[in-house]
Amino acid sequence: MKLWTVAPFDKNEAKAIQEQYQLPGIIAMLLQIRNIKTRGEIEDFLFNDNQIASPFEIKDMDKACERVRTALENGEFICVYGDYDADGVTSTALLYSYLEAVGARVMYYIPSRETEGYGMNKQAVDILHQKGVNLIVTVDNGVAAIDEISYAKSLGIDTVVTDHHMPLGELPNACAVVDLHRTDCPSRFKQLSGVGVAFKLIMALEGEYCDVDSLLDNYADLLSLGTIGDIVELKSENRVFVKRGLHSLMNTDRAGIYALMRTSGLLGKKLSAGNVSFTLVPRINAVGRLGLSGKSVDLLLTEDEEAAAEIATAMSYDNAERQQIERDILLGIDEMVTRNPSLVMDKIIVLDGEGWHQGVVGIVAARVKEIYGKPAIVITRDGEFARASGRSIEGFALCDAVAACSDVLTHYGGHPMAVGLSLRSENIELFRKRINEYADRMGDMPFDRLKIECKLNPASVTLDLVQELDHLQPYGAGNPTPVFGFYHMTLANIIPVSNNKHLRLVFSRNNTTLSAMYFFCSADEFPYEKGEVLDLAATLETNEYNGFTSVSVVIKSLKSSADDPLAILESQRIFETFCRGGSLGAQQLQSIYPDRNDFALLYRFLRDRQGYYHRVDTLVSRLNNRLSYGKIRVALEAMNELGLIQIREGLKSSQITLRQVSGKVDLTSARIIKKLREAIA
Repeated sequence: MKLWTVAPFDKNEAKAIQEQYQLPGIIAMLLQIRNIKTRGEIEDFLFNDNQIASPFEIKDMDKACERVRTALENGEFICVYGDYDADGVTSTALLYSYLEAVGARVMYYIPSRETEGYGMNKQAVDILHQKGVNLIVTVDNGVAAIDEISYAKSLGIDTVVTDHHMPLGELPNACAVVDLHRTDCPSRFKQLSGVGVAFKLIMALEGEYCDVDSLLDNYADLLSLGTIGDIVELKSENRVFVKRGLHSLMNTDRAGIYALMRTSGLLGKKLSAGNVSFTLVPRINAVGRLGLSGKSVDLLLTEDEEAAAEIATAMSYDNAERQQIERDILLGIDEMVTRNPSLVMDKIIVLDGEGWHQGVVGIVAARVKEIYGKPAIVITRDGEFARASGRSIEGFALCDAVAACSDVLTHYGGHPMAVGLSLRSENIELFRKRINEYADRMGDMPFDRLKIECKLNPASVTLDLVQELDHLQPYGAGNPTPVFGFYHMTLANIIPVSNNKHLRLVFSRNNTTLSAMYFFCSADEFPYEKGEVLDLAATLETNEYNGFTSVSVVIKSLKSSADDPLAILESQRIFETFCRGGSLGAQQLQSIYPDRNDFALLYRFLRDRQGYYHRVDTLVSRLNNRLSYGKIRVALEAMNELGLIQIREGLKSSQITLRQVSGKVDLTSARIIKKLREAIA
C-alpha cells in the first residue's frame, strides 16, 4: 500500500489564472497545483514551441565548438562516442548525422553493455587510435572518464565531452567539458538529456545565424526519443523537444523510425510521450540491454527501407526476449521471497541471484520497489564478481546510501533515485547489512506516495473535460499524467475482459455511473466485492474506436474507503522493525500485540471464507478496522507457526489456507508471541 496524498489547492489563485489566460477551469487548477503561476512560467509551459536558449550559456561550449570546427576544417577523423541506452543512441545518431551532413570524416562508437560497460574505456580508445581517430566527441557520457581521456591524450587523440551527468569532482583533461552540472556552468536550464546537450552543440556549430526551427524540423524526432527515454523533466526546452518531436515522429521520413513504428503497432496512431515511452523506447533499450546497441544507431541512420524493416523486426524480437528474461528473474525472486519473507522486511531490499541478466536488473529493481514501496537493489552474481542496479523512492537518496558502503564496492555511481554498482560476490551479505545500517541511522524511511492532483466528482467527467486536459501534454517526468481521486464509490459490477486478464469495473455515486478499466488483474485476484465502497486513483484519457471518441477512466490504484493508509503503513513499519530486532517503545509493541479475542476474530473470518487469497493489508477493512495491520500480521505468523494456517506470499499473490487441526492449540506458545511479550515486559 502507498500513502495517498491529495495536492494542496488554492481556489482563488486558480480562478485568477483562469481569468487572466482564458483557460479551462481544470487547466488553471492543475497549473496552480503544479506551481506554474507566473506569466513567464505559464506561457513557456503552454505556448512555447521553438524558443531555445543560446547554447553559449553552457560553460565550455565555445571551446567545444572551436575544436570541432578545427577538425572539420582540417579534415580530421572524428568519432562520436555514445552510450547504449535510448538517450545515448539518439545522441549518437543526432550528432553523427549532422557532422556527416556538413562534410566531416566521422564514425561512431557504442560500447557493449556486457563486455565494456558504461562510458569510455581504454580498450575502445586503442581501437579508435588504430582507426586513425584524431578527435573523440562524447555524447551522454564522458564527464567521469578522467583516466580514459588522459590516456587518449597520450595517444594524440583530443576529446570534447558533452554530457549531462553529475561530475564526481575532478573534471577530465579534455579540450572542452560541456556539462550543465559543472559548478561553474551558468546555464539556466539544467535538466537536458544527453541528446539535448548534443543538440545544443549543433546549434553552436551552426553559428550566429542558427535557424532553430529548421534544426528542430530535422532532428526533433531523435530529440524526443532520447528526451523521453532518459526520463528527464518535461519542462522548458525539453517540452519544446518533445512537442515538436511527437509531430515529427508521426510524419517521419526516417526509414528506421517508420519501420520501428510499424513493427510496434504505432503507425497511424496519435503519439504521446506515454506510448513512445512504453513502446518505442523499450525496443531501443532492449538492444543495448542484450549487448547489441550498434543496431539501434544503424536503424536511426539507415535510408534503406528493407534494412530498416529487418533491424526493426529484430529489435522487436530483442524486446520480447528482454521481457521474458525479466519475467524469469521476477519468478525467481517470487520464489525467494516466498521461502524467506524477511528479505523484504529490510528498509532497503537487497536481492541477489546467480546469472541474472545485467541488462534487465534495473527494470526488475524498479518493479520490486513499486511492489513494496521501498528502495530496492537487485544484484546479479557471475562467479566471484557481481553487478547491480537499484531504484529508490522519493525522499531517500539511494546514491548516498550506496556511497556510505563504498569500501565494500569496486565501483558505484548514480543519483538519488537510481544507482549502479559492482562488488565481489563474497561481500553481498556484508553490503546488505551495511546499507541497511545506514538506513537505520537515517531514521524512518519515507513512505512511498501515490500523489493525487485533486478529488473529482464522477458527474464532472465528460469528454470535453478530458479533451481540455490535452493542454498539459506532453506528460512525463516533472509533468506527470494527472491522477484524480474518486472517493466513496460503490462497486456495482465486475466484468472480466480479454480472457480475464483485465477488469472493467462499474461504480456509482449519487445516481452517476462511472465505468473504469483495471488492467492486469483477474477476477480471482481482485480483492473486493460488489456493493463495497471504494476510493479510486485514476487517469482520464480519450479512446477512439471506429470513428467514435469516448472517455476512458484507467485505475492506477484503489482501496477500501474505510482504509487509513497512514495507519496501515505505520503499523506495518512497527511490525517489520520488531521482526528485525529494532528498538520500539512499549506503546508501539502493544499496538501489534493480539489478544485472544483478536485471534478468534481473525480465525473465524478465515474459517468462514475457507482461507484468504488477497493482500494482507486488505484484511484491515475486511475485519472492519477492528485489528491493526500489525496485530493481523503477528496473529498470522503465530497461527502459521502453530500449524493452524499456511501462508504463501510472493511478489504479487498472497494465499492463506487453513490446515486440519486436532485438539486445542496454545496460541501463547508461538515464538513470535513469546518474543513480543518479553519485549513489552
